[in-house]
Amino acid sequence: MPWYQTRLTELLQISSPIIQAGMAGGITSPRLVAAVSNAGGLGSLGAGYMSPEDIRQAIREIRKQTDRPFAVNLMVPAPYETNAEQERLMKNHLKRFEEAAGASGQETTSHAAISFEEQIHVILEEKVPVACFTFGIPSPAVIQEMHARHTVVIGTATSVREAVEVEKSGMDAVVAQGSEAGGHRGTFLSAEFPYVGTMALIPQVVDHVRIPVVAAGGIMDGRGVLASLALGADGVQMGSAFLPTLESSAHDKHKEAALQSTDESTVMTTVFSGKPARAIQNEFIREMKNYPHPLPPYPVQNALTKYLRQAASKKGNTDYMALWAGQAAALSRCEPAEELIKRIMSQVNQCLSQLAGEH
Repeated sequence: MPWYQTRLTELLQISSPIIQAGMAGGITSPRLVAAVSNAGGLGSLGAGYMSPEDIRQAIREIRKQTDRPFAVNLMVPAPYETNAEQERLMKNHLKRFEEAAGASGQETTSHAAISFEEQIHVILEEKVPVACFTFGIPSPAVIQEMHARHTVVIGTATSVREAVEVEKSGMDAVVAQGSEAGGHRGTFLSAEFPYVGTMALIPQVVDHVRIPVVAAGGIMDGRGVLASLALGADGVQMGSAFLPTLESSAHDKHKEAALQSTDESTVMTTVFSGKPARAIQNEFIREMKNYPHPLPPYPVQNALTKYLRQAASKKGNTDYMALWAGQAAALSRCEPAEELIKRIMSQVNQCLSQLAGEH
């Protein structure tokens, strides 16, 4: 059986064991999702911050551009406590950054969460082929309803414990997210946020669950794909590799920062959202290290910094943008998504030939 035919490709009905990560925040345009799916991988819409109606429109736009399977990625909400004094202190502290970023007009800050139930309702109504979840596990009723509509359900884990819980919940596969990955940690069981690297995490998860395991974190090319398969994974999920592709809706300055990054450029930070996430270090991250008070929790901090991030984005000011990227983002290229997937598949074949001693 060819190396690219795995339990994951069979489960998802795709031809290449490559999932494009559901990067929330407007990066995963319908065009990118469709391009990845048309190229044989699984394109994913990062819908965590999208309204139910926007999700519905994006799904329908994706379907206009592809008849292949695709995924929608959602964030499972968790309880959090609000603290008026914490919020007041943070709002006051952020004002000078907002001025430096060239913000103008009235701030409208609300951490009222978009209804997860309504987001789920759209996924069910639209009969999305694949639903991916991070930050937790949806209720048994949601998973059962999705299965009743023939939707494949995938969870995210950052530890063996979490992967075991994903399997127990009845999900069909698990993304094992190593600490090299860009963006938010998918952690939901530990308050300490485990930072287990991909190389250490994948074989341990594989040894503890029976469902297909998808490796994520630091995988950028054929070498990473082959290494993941050698560790026992059934496929890979890649975010930073797709960030600077032509179809990506990431800000041009974000793409540029990823392309110009090095292995030492990123840090894990909570300053943008209140939840640990990997980003390219910039002025805001450095300055916030001196903040003397506790940060508001996610999603409160995420809402409080939204005005700053939007203003910085409009001005193209990378000092105050959330430049999510993984530790291997320097290996990324500006190219069409289809070319990226073709290149990866070719690289795996080349690696296999070299390992077999063929020249």
